[in-house]
Amino acid sequence: MSPHPHSDVLDSTVLGPTAQDPDVLDRGSEGTHRAGADDAAAMLVGAVKRYGSGSSSVVALDDVTIAFPAGRFTAVMGPSGSGKSTMMHCAAGLDRLSSGRAFVGNTDLSTLDDRELTTLRRERIGFVFQAFNLVPTLTAEENICLPSTLSGRRPSAAVLDQVVSMLRLGDRLHHRPTELSGGQQQRVAVARALVARPQVVFADEPTGNLDTRTGQEILGFLRSAVDLHGQSIVMVTHDPNAAAWADHVVFVVDGRVHDVVDRPSADTVLDVMKGLGR
Repeated sequence: MSPHPHSDVLDSTVLGPTAQDPDVLDRGSEGTHRAGADDAAAMLVGAVKRYGSGSSSVVALDDVTIAFPAGRFTAVMGPSGSGKSTMMHCAAGLDRLSSGRAFVGNTDLSTLDDRELTTLRRERIGFVFQAFNLVPTLTAEENICLPSTLSGRRPSAAVLDQVVSMLRLGDRLHHRPTELSGGQQQRVAVARALVARPQVVFADEPTGNLDTRTGQEILGFLRSAVDLHGQSIVMVTHDPNAAAWADHVVFVVDGRVHDVVDRPSADTVLDVMKGLGR
């Protein structure tokens, strides 16, 4: 694996836990670089997620404010139960916050009803999951185009060809999932997420079911989508080698943002993770 090609200094996108208004995203403070709302593909503001009630309730997100910058690759890491997956699910509109706000671009997800939220996820967000989640009766091409077809906006032939070429799926388009290897199925899932040119792609452990070599290929495709096409990607992972492909890594502990590392290496990420366990 080679390190990602960005050599510019990346701004930190973690914002103070007391910020309750997106306007604060445009106000700098000494020693902190803050991304403006217009720079964010997605963000959380004063986000709290609580499961249960009373003395048995569990706080999975504890007053988190963070922006995921557009055109960048962000990895989210943390110990088991730290809240990293909850953070992604709430930012992606898969789960609703108990309080606070979640934005995709400038759209406040808390203002949307369930139908509107479904439409937003289908039209403006791409998803890549560990389990591939392909429809077994559809061909690779039909799976790739499914979200766009459901929204009535099938991708142009040029865009489809571009994504298929990047993911090296040209000779697999007419195969069904059972005729594909695990790596090929995940490439189809990545193509499905990218082909609609979504505002942001959320990837939850996208290499978790893959061998090391195939996982590196998938990460390389995600990296290329950012570098060549300006795609915004937020990836939850437990793997320091996977996180090293990102522009920066957000570390979550006990439902709060603990640290951010820019231009990460696998060794740096591993050192931070070891420190979280102390």
